[in-house]
Amino acid sequence: MLFRTANLSQLGEFDEIIDARTPAEFADDHIPGAINCPVLSDAERVTVGTLYKQVSPFEARKVGAALVAKNIAHHIETRFAAHPKSWRPLIYCWRGGQRSGAMSIILAQVGWAAHKLEGGYKAYRRHVLDQLDALPEKFTYRVICGPTGSGKSRLLAALAANGAQVLDLEGLAQHRGSVLGGLPLQDQPSQKWFDTSLVQALQNFDASKTVYVEAESNKIGRLTLPAALVETMHASDCVLLDTTTEARIELLLEDYRHLIDNPELLIEKLQVLLPFHGHKQLEHWSDLIQAEDFGALVRELLEIHYDPSYLRALGKHFAKLEQAKRVALSDLSEEALLKVARDL
Repeated sequence: MLFRTANLSQLGEFDEIIDARTPAEFADDHIPGAINCPVLSDAERVTVGTLYKQVSPFEARKVGAALVAKNIAHHIETRFAAHPKSWRPLIYCWRGGQRSGAMSIILAQVGWAAHKLEGGYKAYRRHVLDQLDALPEKFTYRVICGPTGSGKSRLLAALAANGAQVLDLEGLAQHRGSVLGGLPLQDQPSQKWFDTSLVQALQNFDASKTVYVEAESNKIGRLTLPAALVETMHASDCVLLDTTTEARIELLLEDYRHLIDNPELLIEKLQVLLPFHGHKQLEHWSDLIQAEDFGALVRELLEIHYDPSYLRALGKHFAKLEQAKRVALSDLSEEALLKVARDL
């Protein structure tokens, strides 16, 4: 065998990490820093898989081999063409099998020191899940608590600006965490990519320093937080923001401008609250939207929906909430939050 193998502990030894899977597999999750050079396109993989099931493994391999050879040749003529003989690529596919094996053999035949990753992406994914179990408990957290609109995310940004270690879960999840928390024109990442990003963030922290994180439930949008992290957060020290209602309304009107500017979309999204508050209440909120009385709408959503549910969950899960440092806020400007961050 011309190519050699490497394991996950050796990732940093290579000039480039090549993901030989399809673009769809790569988009779902991949080793950070890897580039996608598929040996089969998404459509080609379906074609080969269908032949394997409906005709025979031999026919599938024959067609697949021709496609793989053509695609690898294309990568050599384009993306790899300028690489010197000293170039050391590490190649992986789903299990470290035929796709990465085929590319590794051909690149080694050229004269490059091609290596194949043992176990492929499957081994990497297993490593990520193991890290999500082990890493969270290595750090000391301080959890920023407070009802919707109290400025938790903005305070995290101010803490980061002051040099504190911040775990921005909503940033990683690309979601604000509430019923209306989806970001405009931006989908959430896959669960696997969120997990990968979370491991990357945790690995970059210094265990001797506090990590600041916002209080979250076990889900942010459609993404699930690892149980080990949630349990550790629930047992951690807290900071409780006591922000005036007026300041909260002002913040929410700023943060959710994309919905205020699209009343029909806002009405549609609020329908998820129908099982909790009934048709009459939803019709009333729709009337406020049509009348462009967004201040009243936000106030009622806070009083009737967000605050009761948030405070119930907060008191139930965070063991040290009673001993939390309380911070009174009436000003959520950047300057005011930077001062709070310095005090913390």
